[in-house]
Amino acid sequence: MAAQHSFTHWADETAAKIIREKGEKDRYTCASGITPSGTVHIGNFREIISVDLVVRALRDMGKKARFIYSWDDYDVFRKVPANMPNQDTLREYLRFPITMVPDPAGRDESYARHNEVDVEAVLPIVGIQPEFLYQAQNYRASKYAAEIKQALEHRAELKIILDKFRDDEHKIQGEWWPVSVFCDACNRDETEVEAWDGGWLVSYHCACGHRTQADLRQAKGVKLVWRVDWPMRWKYEQVDFEPAGKDHHSHGGSFDTGSCVCADVYGWAPPVTFRYDFIGIKGSPGKMSSSSGNVVNLEELLRVYTPEIARYLFAGTRPNTEFTISFDLDVIKIYEDFDKTERIAWGVEKAKNEAVFQKEKRIYELSQVTTGGGGKTKLPDLMPYRVPFRHLCNLIQISGGDIDKTAAKLRADDPSLVTEQMPGFLARCRCAKFWVEECAPEEFRFCLRGANAPPPAGLSAAERAAIVLLRDKVASRMEQFTDDKSCAEAIYRIAEEARLEGKALFRAAYQTLIGKDQGPRLAGFLRSIGKDRLMEILAGV
Repeated sequence: MAAQHSFTHWADETAAKIIREKGEKDRYTCASGITPSGTVHIGNFREIISVDLVVRALRDMGKKARFIYSWDDYDVFRKVPANMPNQDTLREYLRFPITMVPDPAGRDESYARHNEVDVEAVLPIVGIQPEFLYQAQNYRASKYAAEIKQALEHRAELKIILDKFRDDEHKIQGEWWPVSVFCDACNRDETEVEAWDGGWLVSYHCACGHRTQADLRQAKGVKLVWRVDWPMRWKYEQVDFEPAGKDHHSHGGSFDTGSCVCADVYGWAPPVTFRYDFIGIKGSPGKMSSSSGNVVNLEELLRVYTPEIARYLFAGTRPNTEFTISFDLDVIKIYEDFDKTERIAWGVEKAKNEAVFQKEKRIYELSQVTTGGGGKTKLPDLMPYRVPFRHLCNLIQISGGDIDKTAAKLRADDPSLVTEQMPGFLARCRCAKFWVEECAPEEFRFCLRGANAPPPAGLSAAERAAIVLLRDKVASRMEQFTDDKSCAEAIYRIAEEARLEGKALFRAAYQTLIGKDQGPRLAGFLRSIGKDRLMEILAGV
């Protein structure tokens, strides 16, 4: 299905604003970044995918766009996160650059690299492939020597800019330098700059007793302070767009001061931006959440949501809107909403009006993982095969958690499921299985009783007689019921014949099948279990 883009999305609005404010360019640079000082959680991912959506919008408009993601791995290791192993070892490296802190898991060359790898490995799964920049590497290679010197030359002006939004109590006191230094001897930042010679040499001493001069053209440990470093890199990388969280976008925050530094000191117009809001978490993404200090990362999100739906969660919400990602029963509703958007986009379901169609179609386009030529949005060649998530969860439980059995039964029952659709179908199966086993409330879970299981002890004689009728007059003829309605009518006739209220028959049926008072809608449930399995379970009644 060829995509004909409507450009009605907030990402399209932002892309148009970038072109309007930055003018026609051969290429637009869009940026994001974070300090890998701990688990990169789903709130951080909101910035990453927001940039990706804008980049795709630019490319859909026929523009070239570069997506850079900066790892600020030359920041100071200030605190040991509660969810990290080997806490005592990590404490020995406090005040080191995080790129020099060892990986407590022993997997990667550093603590910073461990957190970076976790993100770099999972982003391609959701179709995001930025160009990664490593600030420790850049600083230690003295790439920013000229820019650091420029900051030192303008340090009086920088002090005025940083104080501009501060009250008297919080203005910079005494001598101030726009640089910090990691000590050559002990690697910590417990240093104090003493002097600058007006050229390339900075003198400093450290709490460890070390005192020396650092040549900016060769020194590995000199870096700009955060509120100067960020705007310096806007100029260095010629950034046209970068969003930021509501904390950075507060009045007088780092984006305000950075914009002044960028324009007044480095002579580069600050990037187009927008503020993105926080994300809440509802429910628990399985057992892993307890060990991660309630921090949910993208990998955990993808255990419950397929990659397209993970993108849909963000593509379907404006960035400045706070929203909640659910792992409880709301997961079913989110899958239903996505499926409706998909049906509208493919023209299978009629939208309320043209505006709704264009909006839903664009959200669906931007939710796709795979892109076409030039990184433009691209719809699948074939409409995916979808089983409603609630029903799929029931089918997987009927199969005892066996995805292969679930898939085999569906392929046997529905020949419209073709080989090309299987990867997406199996991905949804895996999410359904994980959600049922690790996240779903207890009342949603069930396990079919075994073959020839005796009837539950709590059933009355009338209820047991009704279950016998259900077996002989419904289960044994299950192949004759072509839809849930006809099956439900047969069930109610059994209740009348047994002189039971329908509610009592349902409870007896659920107790006999799964040992609970309630379960999935009975008619559809019986049809999903199938004649052979039903007769095995009910044989002992």
